[in-house]
Amino acid sequence: MTAEFTRRNLFKIGGLAAAGLGGAALLGACSPTGSAAAGSASSDTPTAATGTTTVAGHVREGLPSFLAAPEPITDIAETKDYDVVVVGAGASGVPAAITAREAGATVALIQKESTAISQGNTATGILLDTSDPAGVEAVVSRLIKDHQYRGKREQVELWAKNSGECITWLLDLATAQGAQISDSTMKWTAAIKEVNGYPMDYLSIDFGPKPYNTGNGMQVLAEYAASQGVEVFYDTEAKQLVGDASGVTGVIAETADGNVQFNAAKGVILATGDYQNDDDMMAYYLPDLQNLGRKQMNKTGDGHKMAVWAGGAIEDITHTKMLHDFDGGPGSMADMPFLAVKNDGTRFCDETLGMSLMNNFLRSEADQGDYNQIFDSNYMTAAAEWPGKLFDPEAIKVYMPEEDGEKTGVFKDQIATFKADTLEELAEKLGITDAAAFVESVKRYNECVAAGKDLDFGKEAKWLTAIDTPPFYGIHRHVRVSAVVSGVNVGPNMEVLAVETNEPIPGLFAIGNTAGNFYGGVDYSMYMPGLSLGRAHTQGYVTGKYVASL
Repeated sequence: MTAEFTRRNLFKIGGLAAAGLGGAALLGACSPTGSAAAGSASSDTPTAATGTTTVAGHVREGLPSFLAAPEPITDIAETKDYDVVVVGAGASGVPAAITAREAGATVALIQKESTAISQGNTATGILLDTSDPAGVEAVVSRLIKDHQYRGKREQVELWAKNSGECITWLLDLATAQGAQISDSTMKWTAAIKEVNGYPMDYLSIDFGPKPYNTGNGMQVLAEYAASQGVEVFYDTEAKQLVGDASGVTGVIAETADGNVQFNAAKGVILATGDYQNDDDMMAYYLPDLQNLGRKQMNKTGDGHKMAVWAGGAIEDITHTKMLHDFDGGPGSMADMPFLAVKNDGTRFCDETLGMSLMNNFLRSEADQGDYNQIFDSNYMTAAAEWPGKLFDPEAIKVYMPEEDGEKTGVFKDQIATFKADTLEELAEKLGITDAAAFVESVKRYNECVAAGKDLDFGKEAKWLTAIDTPPFYGIHRHVRVSAVVSGVNVGPNMEVLAVETNEPIPGLFAIGNTAGNFYGGVDYSMYMPGLSLGRAHTQGYVTGKYVASL
């Protein structure tokens, strides 16, 4: 193996994927054979292409199977012809299908599930007409900063400069079609109405209240799409693209009646969501999440894989993870800096970091994303000036499984807020395994409050509030993977980029969580509420129109 190949090709994961098993064989030929290489710690050291290793704590088994292209599918039962084929009926795919159809294209929307699927409730856009242009750019810069400067500005700007139009369109359309949707702008964006001194204006929408969510809204809009001439195919699982890096002309999908080839004269748009339920992909890109649960089902990176097999590339590690729990207690209180303890009763951080970053302290097999927010009956006064919205003792009962009354606006199987007259009783209700350690943690915290100094984690004194007046409250939060928001490399018009040339693959596009280059940091930033769905809707809205215009 030459140095030229090693440096330019070995670490181009998409390139290896395009080479398929041949790439794996080439790697194997370059590896030590027989006994372990000189200096290795074990005779079990694998070759680069085969065998399992946990060297340095990373589990790897040669070339990951998901990167190796399968044999071409040749058994085609039926062929169908369209201008645009959208793969995935979710938050990005449904808007893409509708706008492509509105632009005059013939459109197929194929979905491996039996209905449209999406998660979450809130989507946000920027209203350009009433926002300062400098403020728009400041928001873009802030989001890039929050993700460690690894995202592409062109991707963030695509959202920033089209999202207001998109979310307005979506609100009007969903309302007209009878979906449960509301304007929730003031609830979510009041704190960011000015950015770097520039006035900003937004539109936030919520599909809800829970348990109704964006998935329910997309089901309504998928029915509308069908009424407008989009041909929707459920229980139709995309398996392979037709074409390669020189051009993609369709997609082959498996149905109950055999394989169907959907030809696309203008383009295939991949909108298949993330890969959180593919264990091999998670182990490869996000091995630190092995002990943390997944909130979604059947999100297996189908679009990522198909794009790579056709010559595209998945964006560089690290991938951006989103781990939340807005359901154990009020979501508006999730970031409030109440005392936080693990399930063993111990305090573990400066609580001002917020819920979206808690996962970084809770990755062990023992923790598995569980922690508890603790406060007492004076919380309405003690936290009155804190950012966020407090739920008073009556309103918070909807999150308390032990309280009577109708549980509206929540997922009943996920609520986990409790109160008790003693700390020991509260520990039992929360499932804390060491009540004595918990009581000691509260005692120590109260000592810090009395001293006016957080002597353990240095939290600002203004966030220290005593926990000494019963009843005591606890919210059990269980952060799990809501989404992995990293995908394949894309260009300014959401074209999938070829790994070898970094040029667009003709006829192939990716949107939503199948697309990369928007985030790039370790954790999803909560600076802009509703950004994930706002980005997905906007990319679909823009890309559907664009591909139809080709």
